[in-house]
Amino acid sequence: QLHLVESGGGLVQAGGSLRLSCTSSGRTRSTYAMNWFRQAPAKEREFVASITWNGVRTYYADSVQGRFTISRDSANNTVYLQMNSLKPEDTAVYYCRAGDTDYWGQGTQVTVSS
Repeated sequence: QLHLVESGGGLVQAGGSLRLSCTSSGRTRSTYAMNWFRQAPAKEREFVASITWNGVRTYYADSVQGRFTISRDSANNTVYLQMNSLKPEDTAVYYCRAGDTDYWGQGTQVTVSS
Protein backbone atom coordinates (compact mmCIF):
# COMPACT_ATOMS: atom_id res chain seq x y z
CA GLN A 1 0.00 0.00 0.00
CA LEU A 2 1.20 3.50 -0.86
CA HIS A 3 -0.17 6.68 0.67
CA LEU A 4 0.33 10.06 -1.02
CA VAL A 5 -0.33 13.46 0.53
CA GLU A 6 -0.11 16.73 -1.37
CA SER A 7 0.39 20.13 0.19
CA GLY A 8 1.39 23.66 -0.74
CA GLY A 9 -1.62 24.83 -2.68
CA GLY A 10 -3.22 28.20 -2.15
CA LEU A 11 -4.31 31.48 -3.68
CA VAL A 12 -1.77 33.49 -5.64
CA GLN A 13 -1.86 36.38 -8.07
CA ALA A 14 -1.02 35.90 -11.72
CA GLY A 15 2.74 35.93 -12.20
CA GLY A 16 3.34 34.51 -8.76
CA SER A 17 4.82 31.22 -7.63
CA LEU A 18 3.89 28.22 -5.52
CA ARG A 19 5.67 25.02 -4.62
CA LEU A 20 3.62 21.87 -4.22
CA SER A 21 4.83 18.86 -2.28
CA CYS A 22 3.78 15.23 -2.46
CA THR A 23 4.97 13.05 0.39
CA SER A 24 4.66 9.31 0.15
CA SER A 25 4.63 6.57 2.73
CA GLY A 26 4.43 2.84 2.40
CA ARG A 27 6.43 0.15 0.76
CA THR A 28 8.60 0.48 -2.36
CA ARG A 29 7.71 4.13 -2.69
CA SER A 30 11.08 5.12 -4.11
CA THR A 31 10.85 2.82 -7.12
CA TYR A 32 8.01 4.64 -8.83
CA ALA A 33 8.15 7.39 -11.35
CA MET A 34 6.05 10.19 -9.94
CA ASN A 35 3.55 12.36 -11.74
CA TRP A 36 1.59 15.52 -11.24
CA PHE A 37 -1.86 15.90 -12.76
CA ARG A 38 -4.44 18.64 -12.44
CA GLN A 39 -8.15 19.01 -12.87
CA ALA A 40 -9.91 22.30 -13.44
CA PRO A 41 -13.64 22.72 -12.86
CA ALA A 42 -15.72 21.03 -15.56
CA LYS A 43 -12.60 19.71 -17.26
CA GLU A 44 -10.92 16.33 -17.41
CA ARG A 45 -7.87 15.56 -15.36
CA GLU A 46 -4.71 16.31 -17.34
CA PHE A 47 -1.05 15.44 -17.12
CA VAL A 48 1.26 18.16 -15.87
CA ALA A 49 4.71 16.72 -15.19
CA SER A 50 6.56 13.49 -14.50
CA ILE A 51 9.90 12.46 -13.05
CA THR A 52 11.61 9.09 -13.33
CA TRP A 53 12.27 6.95 -10.27
CA ASN A 54 15.88 8.09 -10.12
CA GLY A 55 15.17 11.73 -10.91
CA VAL A 56 17.24 11.65 -14.08
CA ARG A 57 14.50 12.52 -16.54
CA THR A 58 11.57 14.87 -16.40
CA TYR A 59 8.64 15.44 -18.70
CA TYR A 60 6.19 18.31 -18.96
CA ALA A 61 2.95 19.21 -20.63
CA ASP A 62 3.41 21.89 -23.27
CA SER A 63 1.22 24.25 -21.27
CA VAL A 64 3.65 24.33 -18.33
CA GLN A 65 7.00 23.77 -20.05
CA GLY A 66 9.46 26.43 -18.98
CA ARG A 67 7.33 27.56 -16.03
CA PHE A 68 7.03 24.46 -13.85
CA THR A 69 9.81 22.26 -12.50
CA ILE A 70 9.35 18.80 -11.03
CA SER A 71 11.95 17.37 -8.67
CA ARG A 72 12.22 14.67 -6.03
CA ASP A 73 13.98 14.14 -2.75
CA SER A 74 14.09 10.40 -2.41
CA ALA A 75 15.64 10.56 1.04
CA ASN A 76 12.50 12.31 2.27
CA ASN A 77 10.08 10.50 -0.05
CA THR A 78 8.86 13.79 -1.43
CA VAL A 79 8.21 15.06 -4.93
CA TYR A 80 7.95 18.76 -5.62
CA LEU A 81 6.33 20.88 -8.28
CA GLN A 82 7.75 24.38 -8.44
CA MET A 83 5.30 26.57 -10.30
CA ASN A 84 6.43 29.98 -11.53
CA SER A 85 4.79 32.62 -13.70
CA LEU A 86 1.40 31.27 -12.76
CA LYS A 87 -1.58 32.07 -14.95
CA PRO A 88 -5.30 32.04 -14.17
CA GLU A 89 -5.63 29.00 -16.42
CA ASP A 90 -3.38 27.08 -14.03
CA THR A 91 -6.22 27.15 -11.51
CA ALA A 92 -7.07 23.53 -10.66
CA VAL A 93 -6.83 20.81 -8.08
CA TYR A 94 -3.37 19.30 -8.36
CA TYR A 95 -2.82 15.61 -7.71
CA CYS A 96 0.25 13.45 -7.49
CA ARG A 97 0.24 9.89 -8.73
CA ALA A 98 2.70 7.05 -8.35
CA GLY A 99 3.67 5.76 -11.77
CA ASP A 100 0.70 4.39 -13.68
CA THR A 101 -0.81 2.89 -10.53
CA ASP A 102 -4.08 3.68 -8.81
CA TYR A 103 -2.19 5.43 -6.01
CA TRP A 104 -3.26 9.07 -6.03
CA GLY A 105 -3.16 11.79 -3.42
CA GLN A 106 -6.24 13.64 -2.28
CA GLY A 107 -5.30 16.79 -4.19
CA THR A 108 -4.41 20.37 -3.29
CA GLN A 109 -6.23 23.43 -4.65
CA VAL A 110 -4.30 26.04 -6.60
CA THR A 111 -6.13 29.25 -7.45
CA VAL A 112 -4.51 31.96 -9.57
CA SER A 113 -6.25 35.31 -9.62
CA SER A 114 -5.96 37.72 -12.53
